[in-house]
Amino acid sequence: MTEVYTLLAVRSNVVAPLDRPSNYKDSQARLDRQQQESALSKSTTLYVGNLSFYTTEEQIYELFSKCASPEEGGGLKRIIMGLDRNTRTPCGFCFVEYYTHAEALACLRYISGTKLDERIVRCDLDLGYKEGRQFGRGKSGGQVRDEHRQDYDAGRGGWGAMQKAEQERRAAEEARRKEREGVYADAQEGPGAVAGGGGDWQQTADPSAQLKRRRDDEDDEDEADRAVVRARAD
Repeated sequence: MTEVYTLLAVRSNVVAPLDRPSNYKDSQARLDRQQQESALSKSTTLYVGNLSFYTTEEQIYELFSKCASPEEGGGLKRIIMGLDRNTRTPCGFCFVEYYTHAEALACLRYISGTKLDERIVRCDLDLGYKEGRQFGRGKSGGQVRDEHRQDYDAGRGGWGAMQKAEQERRAAEEARRKEREGVYADAQEGPGAVAGGGGDWQQTADPSAQLKRRRDDEDDEDEADRAVVRARAD
């Protein structure tokens, strides 16, 4: 029996509780670690991440209301959708507010790590929503994590912002290159064509210029013949 109690004690120290908040510290919160832990121990707000850009507020409400307990004076208070700072469209996170701390802890136990819209959502206790926190903090307007993402994620706008910008830059360079090639090809084939690279001069498309050059050549030949006749006569 003593061995059983010892084993249970070891397991309790090894297995982390599901309702334990993460070690994440909001860089914009003016609190030290101890003050933050104290605030989180009473928090009724959850930060929910890794959402699809296409997940709706109604879907979030349906899932997170399962941990609400209105019969005990609680309930789901409100949902604040995270938005792209520039486009004002959902960018993959939200805040969920309850009336009690116990409901927020229940979400950590039973919802965090489950799937919503085929994505594993992450929940964490939050210090509390303030106006302005609904907007992404990335340079492109969305979340910072989507700035540096190298993989393609259809649920989060495709490629990461930096990867997408690089692809657009390459596409623009390719378009300019093709445009330059088209201009060069027109110069070789159109009226008043120029010489091709290393090739013969292409004939001009102006027939009058060709006729004039032919007449000049004929006049030169006639003049040479007359000069020969005069020399013989002398």
